[in-house]
Amino acid sequence: MLIIGLTGSIGMGKSTTANFFRDFGIPVHDADFAVHELYKGRAAPLIEQAFPGSTLLGKVNRNALFLQVADNPEAMRRLEAIIHPLVKQHRDDFIFHAVKVGTRALVLDMPLLLEINADKDCDVVVVVTAPESVQKQRVMARQGMTESRFQTILKKQMLDSQKRKRAHFIIDTGRGLEAAKHQVNDVLRAVTSLQGRKF
Repeated sequence: MLIIGLTGSIGMGKSTTANFFRDFGIPVHDADFAVHELYKGRAAPLIEQAFPGSTLLGKVNRNALFLQVADNPEAMRRLEAIIHPLVKQHRDDFIFHAVKVGTRALVLDMPLLLEINADKDCDVVVVVTAPESVQKQRVMARQGMTESRFQTILKKQMLDSQKRKRAHFIIDTGRGLEAAKHQVNDVLRAVTSLQGRKF
């Protein structure tokens, strides 16, 4: 089975690109979605124990948690030590099911794919990019986003230029959605002959 790692910095259009892969029939594991699900369930009591006051009615309050970990590398490491293994288990379960049903290729949509060296578990790495001005415009249009929060998120992420150097394929969403979808199709045609890994 071929495992395609999909990544890109905030505001680059990664989620939209992931949907294009879905449109072409490729199953996608969304790490952000997994975190949301875990924050509503298994991870919540663990995070509350480590960060008192970060949950509400049994679910993680993302804003309250952000205030406790922002600009605090040690707190961020503690949070990652809780959530990363849970996300990995969620991802492994997804892959196991895909193998079981005979899936030939899947996408792992991971914002920090390269930062945590998860690309070693992928056969192909696709990086989604866009001009810096487009990225900032998209991010600042999000509800509740501030310049300070944007910069805090960027500090956690590898520079876009560095990500592009480690990519097998690059999807440029700055040229419009239709062009990006065509690029996704080009990637899938290019990797059709690859065998991927055995499980």
